Amino acid sequence: MTLALATHATRTLTLEWRADGSLWAVRGEVERPVSVRRCFPWTEPMRHLSLQDADEEEFAFVRDPADLDARSRAALEMALAVAGFVFEVTRVLEIDEEVEIRHWRVETRQGPRTFQTRLDDWPRGLPQGGLLIRDLAGDLYHLSRPEALDRSSRDLLWAFVD
Repeated sequence: MTLALATHATRTLTLEWRADGSLWAVRGEVERPVSVRRCFPWTEPMRHLSLQDADEEEFAFVRDPADLDARSRAALEMALAVAGFVFEVTRVLEIDEEVEIRHWRVETRQGPRTFQTRLDDWPRGLPQGGLLIRDLAGDLYHLSRPEALDRSSRDLLWAFVD
């Protein structure tokens, strides 16, 4: 799809958050419930969003939510909040490896969390600074200033950062 077509498709797309707690995508006479899937790059988790129907077929693609009207953007933000969070890590408590999995125990602004990553999934550096970790469930963990973490957290984390 060319950029012109992608932009045009976004303009004709409207999103609705319905009373039953579902996100609906409407394009002309066609409407269907959709779920939001984040696409790469993981460094921009709020952009490049695939809206998929119940058969996991892409119904629409949103390059940038800012391209949507205010009501559609609010509906999309609600769906993203329900689908998964970007947790802000404030402290790393433990990182253990087992077979093909790495187990993390962290504190976040949203509360304590445990999650798992693959051994070959490393924290990614972000262009604006900080790190991003994607767990097996697709949730994102952001460390905005890893250098500002307590010494124990930094010691645990730096063993896993390139």
